[in-house]
Amino acid sequence: MQPHASHPIGLTPAPGEILDGSLFGPENHCFACSPDHPHGFHLRFTVEGDEVVTRMTPGPTHEGPTSMMHGGLVTTLADEIAVWALIALRGKFGFTAAMKSRFVSPTRLGKETVARARIVRDSTRITYVEARILQDDGATVCFTSEMSFVVPDVAGAEKMLGTKMPEDWKKFFR
Repeated sequence: MQPHASHPIGLTPAPGEILDGSLFGPENHCFACSPDHPHGFHLRFTVEGDEVVTRMTPGPTHEGPTSMMHGGLVTTLADEIAVWALIALRGKFGFTAAMKSRFVSPTRLGKETVARARIVRDSTRITYVEARILQDDGATVCFTSEMSFVVPDVAGAEKMLGTKMPEDWKKFFR
Protein backbone atom coordinates (compact mmCIF):
# COMPACT_ATOMS: atom_id res chain seq x y z
CA MET A 1 0.00 0.00 0.00
CA GLN A 2 1.18 3.47 -0.79
CA PRO A 3 1.33 6.10 1.97
CA HIS A 4 -1.08 8.98 1.65
CA ALA A 5 -1.13 12.20 3.65
CA SER A 6 -4.81 11.96 4.59
CA HIS A 7 -4.31 8.55 6.18
CA PRO A 8 -2.10 8.51 9.26
CA ILE A 9 -1.62 4.76 8.87
CA GLY A 10 -0.51 5.11 5.25
CA LEU A 11 -3.59 3.32 3.90
CA THR A 12 -4.54 4.36 0.40
CA PRO A 13 -5.78 1.31 -1.46
CA ALA A 14 -4.77 1.16 -5.11
CA PRO A 15 -7.59 0.55 -7.62
CA GLY A 16 -8.56 -3.10 -7.33
CA GLU A 17 -6.38 -3.69 -4.25
CA ILE A 18 -7.96 -6.19 -1.89
CA LEU A 19 -8.11 -5.41 1.82
CA ASP A 20 -8.99 -7.79 4.62
CA GLY A 21 -8.80 -8.15 8.38
CA SER A 22 -5.11 -9.03 8.26
CA LEU A 23 -4.56 -5.24 8.50
CA PHE A 24 -5.30 -5.69 12.20
CA GLY A 25 -2.58 -8.30 12.73
CA PRO A 26 -2.69 -11.85 14.05
CA GLU A 27 -4.83 -10.92 17.05
CA ASN A 28 -7.84 -10.10 14.83
CA HIS A 29 -10.57 -12.66 15.43
CA CYS A 30 -13.41 -10.69 13.84
CA PHE A 31 -16.25 -12.93 12.67
CA ALA A 32 -16.80 -10.87 9.52
CA CYS A 33 -13.32 -9.91 8.27
CA SER A 34 -10.69 -12.13 9.83
CA PRO A 35 -9.18 -14.41 7.21
CA ASP A 36 -8.59 -16.95 9.99
CA HIS A 37 -11.93 -17.11 11.81
CA PRO A 38 -13.03 -20.76 11.59
CA HIS A 39 -16.72 -19.94 11.02
CA GLY A 40 -16.56 -16.34 9.79
CA PHE A 41 -17.49 -14.56 6.58
CA HIS A 42 -13.80 -14.03 5.56
CA LEU A 43 -14.80 -10.82 3.78
CA ARG A 44 -12.41 -8.97 1.51
CA PHE A 45 -12.87 -5.37 0.43
CA THR A 46 -12.08 -3.09 -2.50
CA VAL A 47 -12.56 0.61 -3.06
CA GLU A 48 -14.67 1.61 -6.07
CA GLY A 49 -14.85 5.38 -6.40
CA ASP A 50 -16.23 6.75 -3.12
CA GLU A 51 -17.53 3.34 -1.97
CA VAL A 52 -16.09 0.29 -0.31
CA VAL A 53 -17.39 -3.00 -1.71
CA THR A 54 -17.41 -6.64 -0.65
CA ARG A 55 -18.97 -9.71 -2.22
CA MET A 56 -20.11 -13.02 -0.78
CA THR A 57 -22.55 -15.77 -1.61
CA PRO A 58 -24.56 -16.76 1.45
CA GLY A 59 -24.95 -20.50 1.87
CA PRO A 60 -26.65 -22.99 4.19
CA THR A 61 -24.58 -21.91 7.22
CA HIS A 62 -26.09 -18.40 6.86
CA GLU A 63 -29.72 -19.52 6.66
CA GLY A 64 -32.53 -18.09 8.75
CA PRO A 65 -35.97 -18.67 7.26
CA THR A 66 -35.90 -21.22 4.44
CA SER A 67 -33.90 -19.96 1.42
CA MET A 68 -33.08 -16.63 3.13
CA MET A 69 -29.97 -15.28 4.85
CA HIS A 70 -30.56 -14.81 8.58
CA GLY A 71 -31.49 -11.18 9.32
CA GLY A 72 -28.83 -10.88 12.03
CA LEU A 73 -26.18 -11.97 9.56
CA VAL A 74 -27.49 -9.53 6.95
CA THR A 75 -27.11 -6.81 9.58
CA THR A 76 -23.61 -8.07 10.40
CA LEU A 77 -22.65 -7.79 6.73
CA ALA A 78 -23.99 -4.22 6.58
CA ASP A 79 -22.22 -3.23 9.80
CA GLU A 80 -18.94 -4.66 8.50
CA ILE A 81 -19.04 -2.96 5.10
CA ALA A 82 -19.87 0.31 6.84
CA VAL A 83 -16.91 0.17 9.23
CA TRP A 84 -14.64 -0.81 6.32
CA ALA A 85 -15.71 2.38 4.56
CA LEU A 86 -14.23 4.19 7.55
CA ILE A 87 -11.10 2.00 7.56
CA ALA A 88 -10.38 2.11 3.82
CA LEU A 89 -11.47 5.69 3.10
CA ARG A 90 -10.29 7.43 6.29
CA GLY A 91 -7.70 5.11 7.83
CA LYS A 92 -9.68 5.02 11.09
CA PHE A 93 -11.66 2.44 13.06
CA GLY A 94 -14.94 3.20 14.74
CA PHE A 95 -17.44 1.49 16.98
CA THR A 96 -21.05 1.36 15.79
CA ALA A 97 -23.09 3.90 17.74
CA ALA A 98 -26.45 3.76 15.93
CA MET A 99 -28.14 2.06 12.99
CA LYS A 100 -31.34 2.89 11.17
CA SER A 101 -31.97 -0.05 8.86
CA ARG A 102 -34.57 -1.44 6.53
CA PHE A 103 -35.00 -4.97 5.19
CA VAL A 104 -36.24 -4.15 1.69
CA SER A 105 -36.22 -7.62 0.13
CA PRO A 106 -35.03 -11.07 1.25
CA THR A 107 -31.33 -11.78 0.88
CA ARG A 108 -31.45 -15.15 -0.90
CA LEU A 109 -29.06 -18.02 -0.29
CA GLY A 110 -26.91 -19.11 -3.19
CA LYS A 111 -26.91 -15.71 -4.92
CA GLU A 112 -23.94 -13.39 -5.13
CA THR A 113 -24.50 -10.64 -2.60
CA VAL A 114 -22.77 -7.29 -2.91
CA ALA A 115 -22.44 -4.91 0.03
CA ARG A 116 -21.54 -1.25 -0.62
CA ALA A 117 -20.91 1.59 1.78
CA ARG A 118 -19.93 5.24 1.56
CA ILE A 119 -19.23 7.97 4.05
CA VAL A 120 -21.88 10.67 3.99
CA ARG A 121 -20.31 12.98 6.57
CA ASP A 122 -17.74 12.88 9.30
CA SER A 123 -15.97 14.78 12.00
CA THR A 124 -13.08 13.97 14.31
CA ARG A 125 -15.20 11.79 16.59
CA ILE A 126 -18.27 10.68 14.60
CA THR A 127 -18.59 9.30 11.07
CA TYR A 128 -21.90 8.68 9.27
CA VAL A 129 -22.09 5.91 6.68
CA GLU A 130 -24.74 4.60 4.29
CA ALA A 131 -24.68 0.89 3.48
CA ARG A 132 -26.61 -1.20 0.94
CA ILE A 133 -26.83 -4.92 0.35
CA LEU A 134 -27.73 -5.92 -3.19
CA GLN A 135 -28.36 -9.05 -5.26
CA ASP A 136 -29.16 -9.78 -8.91
CA ASP A 137 -26.27 -7.64 -10.20
CA GLY A 138 -27.53 -4.69 -8.18
CA ALA A 139 -31.11 -4.90 -9.45
CA THR A 140 -32.47 -6.07 -6.08
CA VAL A 141 -31.91 -3.94 -2.99
CA CYS A 142 -32.11 -6.29 -0.03
CA PHE A 143 -31.11 -4.05 2.88
CA THR A 144 -30.25 -0.41 3.53
CA SER A 145 -28.81 1.23 6.61
CA GLU A 146 -27.66 4.59 7.88
CA MET A 147 -25.09 4.21 10.63
CA SER A 148 -22.96 6.34 12.87
CA PHE A 149 -19.59 5.33 14.24
CA VAL A 150 -17.73 6.72 17.23
CA VAL A 151 -14.01 7.15 16.51
CA PRO A 152 -12.35 7.20 19.94
CA ASP A 153 -8.76 7.80 20.92
CA VAL A 154 -6.71 4.80 22.10
CA ALA A 155 -7.70 5.26 25.76
CA GLY A 156 -11.40 5.48 24.83
CA ALA A 157 -11.13 2.39 22.63
CA GLU A 158 -9.41 0.44 25.40
CA LYS A 159 -12.18 1.45 27.79
CA MET A 160 -14.81 0.20 25.31
CA LEU A 161 -12.88 -3.03 24.69
CA GLY A 162 -12.29 -3.56 28.40
CA THR A 163 -8.67 -4.49 27.73
CA LYS A 164 -5.39 -3.21 26.32
CA MET A 165 -5.52 -2.66 22.59
CA PRO A 166 -3.32 -4.87 20.41
CA GLU A 167 -0.37 -2.89 19.02
CA ASP A 168 -1.48 -3.51 15.40
CA TRP A 169 -4.78 -1.70 16.11
CA LYS A 170 -3.46 1.52 17.66
CA LYS A 171 -2.76 3.23 14.33
CA PHE A 172 -6.51 3.19 13.53
CA PHE A 173 -7.54 5.48 16.41
CA ARG A 174 -7.25 9.20 17.10
